[in-house]
Amino acid sequence: MASKTLRSSTVLDFITKWGILLTIALLIIVFAVTMPTFLTISNLTTILRAVCIVTIVAIGMTFALTVNGIDLSVGSCATMANTVCMTFLIWFSFGGKYVNEQWVDNIGGTLLAIVLTIVICLTIAVVNGLLIVKLKIPDMLATLASMFMFEGVAMTYAGGGSINERMVRPDGSSAIGRVPGFLRVMGREPWIIIIMLILVFIAFVFLTYTKHGRYMYAVGANPEAARLSGINVQRYRTVAYVLSAILAAIGGILVGARVGNAQINSGSPYLMGAVAAAHIGISVAGIGRPNAFGTLAGAILIGVLENGLIMASVPYYTVNIFKGIVLAIALALNYIRKK
Repeated sequence: MASKTLRSSTVLDFITKWGILLTIALLIIVFAVTMPTFLTISNLTTILRAVCIVTIVAIGMTFALTVNGIDLSVGSCATMANTVCMTFLIWFSFGGKYVNEQWVDNIGGTLLAIVLTIVICLTIAVVNGLLIVKLKIPDMLATLASMFMFEGVAMTYAGGGSINERMVRPDGSSAIGRVPGFLRVMGREPWIIIIMLILVFIAFVFLTYTKHGRYMYAVGANPEAARLSGINVQRYRTVAYVLSAILAAIGGILVGARVGNAQINSGSPYLMGAVAAAHIGISVAGIGRPNAFGTLAGAILIGVLENGLIMASVPYYTVNIFKGIVLAIALALNYIRKK
């Protein structure tokens, strides 16, 4: 009887530890068998490209989870970054100018637009820090308020519409700027994939091998014990939301790089994907805590599932059902392991 119980415990431990990776492998096998074009280089590249921005935004969510918080404003932050960056480039011609009726890119101006966009989006982190750390509002409620607030700010700034090349601006003048080729290249493979992998690696090193990452985990595990150990709990909770805003802003900028414009609420669709990927990643390899590579695995799982269902001609409006089921299973694996 004891031997049977031990075997059951071992099987359950194996499933909770490697279930996500096994699910990814199983999905790939099923989709490859039923759809021979699934495993083509072109389609695999499509999957990787599709998960890049979700992964980057989800890495920001991962930092919030490390301090036992959650950041529901990442979608709005991405929208705001997309909007602000595109206005710098299209409305104010940061990305270049016309010389003899030929457009000439300005890489320095483009980089300045990117940096200014990230700095502006840090206002979201400041607001979140004020609401959560100073006013003691629960993370979910505070970032929910920020989500609505900055969605409205971005939409108001854009005049309630999209930002496109050669558009008529809200003041009636014509926009003469263009999205530079330098930025558009960043939104295409392989560069967008490389950017994603670099950010995942940096987040992994920061959380795993630096004292600041360990302090953030300590704050998330037991804030009172962390405080008694001399860790500035308020500072590290604020840092988590600053990093979350920076990653969400980078994701929003890359949205603009991919499509060459800014659409209303363009970052909102990435919120639930980021939440799902970051939570799924907690159970990967039995780590049991938010981590960068687990988040990447979670995003890949969602990307493979979404791509395979679309290729199988499953109606788009049912895809979220399957994504919700996968998230529920991942959370169950995580909480079963904790018990």
